[in-house]
Amino acid sequence: MMLEGKVLVAQGGGPTSVINQSLVGVVLESRKFPQVTRVYGALNGVSGIINEEFVDLTQETTHNLEKIASTPSSALFSTRDKPDEEYCKKIFEVLKIHGIRYFFYIGGNDSADTVRIVNEQATESGYELRAIHIPKTIDNDLLVNDHCPGYGSAAKFVAQAFMGINLDVSSLPGVYIGVVMGRHAGFLTAASAMAQKFPDDGPHLIYLPERPFIVENFLSDVKDVYEKYGKCIIAVSEGIVDENHVPIITKLSGNVEKDSHGNVQLSGTGALGDLLVKIIKENLNIKRVRSDTFGYLQRSFIGCVSEVDQYEAREVGERAAQFALWNNVDGSVTIHRTGSYSVDYKLTSLDKVARLTKSMPDNFINEKGNHVTEEFRNYLRPLLGPDMPQAHRIRAPKVEKKLNK
Repeated sequence: MMLEGKVLVAQGGGPTSVINQSLVGVVLESRKFPQVTRVYGALNGVSGIINEEFVDLTQETTHNLEKIASTPSSALFSTRDKPDEEYCKKIFEVLKIHGIRYFFYIGGNDSADTVRIVNEQATESGYELRAIHIPKTIDNDLLVNDHCPGYGSAAKFVAQAFMGINLDVSSLPGVYIGVVMGRHAGFLTAASAMAQKFPDDGPHLIYLPERPFIVENFLSDVKDVYEKYGKCIIAVSEGIVDENHVPIITKLSGNVEKDSHGNVQLSGTGALGDLLVKIIKENLNIKRVRSDTFGYLQRSFIGCVSEVDQYEAREVGERAAQFALWNNVDGSVTIHRTGSYSVDYKLTSLDKVARLTKSMPDNFINEKGNHVTEEFRNYLRPLLGPDMPQAHRIRAPKVEKKLNK
């Protein structure tokens, strides 16, 4: 028996370049089914649900939805609210009063947990509700998934940014530090390795949260690279920690901010880069040392989107609607790699994805813990899409000197 009623879709957490592909996938696919009476979108994620801030996407044109699909960031806007049981009860009450029978939430592991709790409350109350979590995160840290929609495009941005840094630092040598997002997982920082083409290209050093960051080892690594190449390019994850899992930013700085979830504020500040620059200058006597913190840049940069990321993000949205409306099931849509490069989409139990974090596997990180392996490069390469640019160098021979032989 078909479950008749309304669809509600929402977006949570940090935006990405392709999250709207998933949104549009859900909307357009849901509008095909006769049992769907309306398709609503909640503004500002779960906050919009409890405040009943809905838009009727049944009345949005297909043409405009397709334009939105190729536009980065969250078209329905987002929230950093992390619902507990009481919060989820309010969500469920709103869903019930509006006759919502299909609930789709696009987001990371916290979003999956929200879907899990709401789904359990619906079951306990005997209310028929299909609840589906749709994966999204540039951090690429959702369990079960081979990779997450949003990661490929952000990784492409990071790789291209370091390609540009390679060219810049080759022209005017020095030490450069790029601080990349990633609290617990280093997948995005590791993407900087794809900038390497020539033997002396950077990033020469890559530091990830999965390995302890030892200041003495860091200085030794920088010194060795600088003496070898006359330059050193470094990619650092914002979430690097010491051997006791203390964030380096708190260890080097006595004054740190915390976000709305009580976590140490890692993004939105250049403090970590500045502190690492200071350490290098004071200990290695290198004058030209610079740092950048990528921050929001890597999340929704409109000019750098992976084609593969786009169509996979669309398909997870479509498959979410199909799982709920055709198969009458709940869960989290997960991406699984098949063959040399193809993917399949499965429905996974919410408790296997919710709240949990995936880290970089050991075989993706080199033995010294300061770079990545070829296995990681092979993993990432197809996710960047077929149109990655390449840097080139002059190959003409030098002219013989006349005066300064």
